[in-house]
Amino acid sequence: MEGLPTDRGNEVEDSAELERVIGFVMKAIEGDIRRIGESIVLKRDDELLGPGEFDLRDKVLAAACHILEATINDRQKGGTKAAARSVPAVAGTPGSWSGEARGS
Repeated sequence: MEGLPTDRGNEVEDSAELERVIGFVMKAIEGDIRRIGESIVLKRDDELLGPGEFDLRDKVLAAACHILEATINDRQKGGTKAAARSVPAVAGTPGSWSGEARGS
């Protein structure tokens, strides 16, 4: 956001963390990228859409799953330096039913 002061030291740390994350993400999906490329190259023009499109989507989703798996494994090993963000507790929502009988 423009006009806000920035912490340059934090930007350097964030940049280093970004490069580290990109490294393990690329390693996690290198096989997926090859399969995606092969799928595109081996299909004729008339095979790209329809079933070919869904095959490609499945391969991309598999890559996304590998990214999430690698990220979770990295965080469990203590790869991140920042603490996890806290999430506020959810209060009862207005109009929600508590399970008790109501008067009509």
